Amino acid sequence: MAAQKGKDLLLKVADNGGASFSTVAGMRSRRLAFNTETVDATDSASTDRWRELLAGAGVKRASISGSGIFKDAASDARVRELFFDSTIADWSITVPEFGTVEGPFQIVALEYAGEHNGEITFEMSLESAGALSFAALA
Repeated sequence: MAAQKGKDLLLKVADNGGASFSTVAGMRSRRLAFNTETVDATDSASTDRWRELLAGAGVKRASISGSGIFKDAASDARVRELFFDSTIADWSITVPEFGTVEGPFQIVALEYAGEHNGEITFEMSLESAGALSFAALA
């Protein structure tokens, strides 16, 4: 994958009806991380007592985090609504020349900050709340 512009990594949230996605405006940074837990299957017969892992047995999860400034009243309101209602919604994140990940996420942290001589910023973190789909970009 060649070098890409960070602004092309897009975070979108499903509209209230869930039929379409809207870009979360004002995002200056975004991060997508995948993790899986390991299941240790080591026993007394393991070769030279090397740890053995059980393939496909761990719990998979994804997290999204990002920060930015307020730019669009509609997407700002949607994020705020999802957090305060503890709603799980469908989200989409597009990584250029990689693909798109979509599925249910819950906002687990929403923070606001501001300097006396600057703009108000926000940070948010999301955790996956179900199975995710991946579509590679052509």
